[in-house]
Amino acid sequence: MDTTALRNAYGRFLDAAAVPGLGDPEDGGWNADQILAHVLSVDAATAATALGVVAGARPAFDNRISLDPWNLERIIAAHSGRADLIDHVRSQAAVLCDIADRLDEQAASVLVPALLLSNDTLALDRPLPLAGLIDGLAESHVPGHTQQLLALRRTAHGRVSRERSG
Repeated sequence: MDTTALRNAYGRFLDAAAVPGLGDPEDGGWNADQILAHVLSVDAATAATALGVVAGARPAFDNRISLDPWNLERIIAAHSGRADLIDHVRSQAAVLCDIADRLDEQAASVLVPALLLSNDTLALDRPLPLAGLIDGLAESHVPGHTQQLLALRRTAHGRVSRERSG
């Protein structure tokens, strides 16, 4: 697989995560650390799915654990701060991209049962080629969370934008 778009998406995401002044959303949505933890969880699950396919297993992908507030807080607590969390996302993204780079056409085309929720709404519940799952990160997931991070920048009045996603 060609991971150029995915690597570029992660680069923009990590740049956005490092912007100073990211605040807490007023509507109870995710803060920057929760967004980072969510992306880290999704990346680990995607890498595990890809490795399962390579191993000959037929894994399924389900993003519900990456939306669970307890799990997000567990991930955040395991890091010493935002910089540590950003570094972990950076290294996990590199691992995922390295795995995807090595997928042959046969592995990339394996259908993976996928269940995806976003904003508490069912977004997908059907088999998806492994390549489609990974390409979806580059096309919508990572860019969407990049925009979500940028929306947390403080405005001149000290308020932050409201947005929560999955």
